[in-house]
Amino acid sequence: MLPAPPPSSLSDHDVVKLSTHLENKRVALVVTGGIAAYRTPDLARTLRRHGAEVTAFASSDALRYVAEDALAWSTNRAVITQLGYEAEHLSDANPFDAYLVAPATYNTINKVATGIADTPITALLASALGRVDRNEAHLLIAPTMHGTMHNQILIESLERLESLGTTVIPPRQENGKDNIPDHEVLAGWLSRTVSDSPLKGKRILVTGGPTPVAIDGIRRLTNKFTGRLGIAIATELYFRGVAVSLIHGSSGITPPSYLDHQIATSFDEYQTMVLNKLEGGEFKAAIFSAAVADYRPQSVVEGKIPSGGGLSAIELVPTHKVIDKVQQALPGLDLISFKYEQGLTHDELITIADSRLERGHTAVIANRGEEMGEGREQIAYLTTRESDPVRMVGKSAIASSIADYLEKR
Repeated sequence: MLPAPPPSSLSDHDVVKLSTHLENKRVALVVTGGIAAYRTPDLARTLRRHGAEVTAFASSDALRYVAEDALAWSTNRAVITQLGYEAEHLSDANPFDAYLVAPATYNTINKVATGIADTPITALLASALGRVDRNEAHLLIAPTMHGTMHNQILIESLERLESLGTTVIPPRQENGKDNIPDHEVLAGWLSRTVSDSPLKGKRILVTGGPTPVAIDGIRRLTNKFTGRLGIAIATELYFRGVAVSLIHGSSGITPPSYLDHQIATSFDEYQTMVLNKLEGGEFKAAIFSAAVADYRPQSVVEGKIPSGGGLSAIELVPTHKVIDKVQQALPGLDLISFKYEQGLTHDELITIADSRLERGHTAVIANRGEEMGEGREQIAYLTTRESDPVRMVGKSAIASSIADYLEKR
């Protein structure tokens, strides 16, 4: 017999919070008449998972593809389909922080660009442009249509809207169409646009994952780390509006498409990518969470070592310390490093972290393999010269604490 689901403290309309990037932000989700409208209830819940209060405005054509009740359930409030005496399109009493038009059809884009306001949706967006002009709100549109409709008229309308302060979200182009982006991509664009983080627009490098070294032409020495923490850190910074770049070691885990990233398949590639990326001196900080190889074979066998027999000892030699090379080349760079140990006491771990601070590292994230949370979450300590170590539980908390610390700097 199929067992009943375990009880939950969430009510039917509640969502599991992923972040607070859109906390206290009122968002108008504007749904126009493309087939992609059927995906908007999930989009609304994604925005709510990041903290947004979402109100859906839907055109009559949109409601051919998505049920009004589904939108109301996913936003936990009534859907606005026509304008009444409360003048919902003006939102004077409780203004919106942002308007997200997704999907944005060819018809809607061209109407708004030319100032036509003959429907509830276009009247809403005319008002939105006025608020954008006063720096009171943000307008984002996600063009979604068949590729044959991506013509010069559309391009001129998009350019016109951009000149008026609208953010145009690039579509996911596939199978000859401008498709609506994934929900996390849209949430990321919205969060970056409304972000007031002091880190917004600043360039920060993040590294993560293992950096394998070759034994022969086929086999590699690597470690167990996946790079999920590096992805979590880069994602946290991305949602705050940072111009973040991620160098991710080869581990089988792929970073999300919206992150600017490179995949390093070896220690040598990793070293080259890091040094080349930082060479221009445009980055404000670098966060080194990669599990960099400490040793490599003194010589690499060409081809493949035959299998089936014994394998003699492999002589290992230390690798170069990439982080030391970075520190020497860019002494003014805010440098955050990671230190993982096993078999040490907490005090011994913090002593090692402090020694790195004395060598000029801005902050050190230190953790022990033996120390885990109740759910086997990673526990780490943010150590700085400014304050006592801060205990963090889980990758999300570590990522948020690093971003918070950089904001204070």
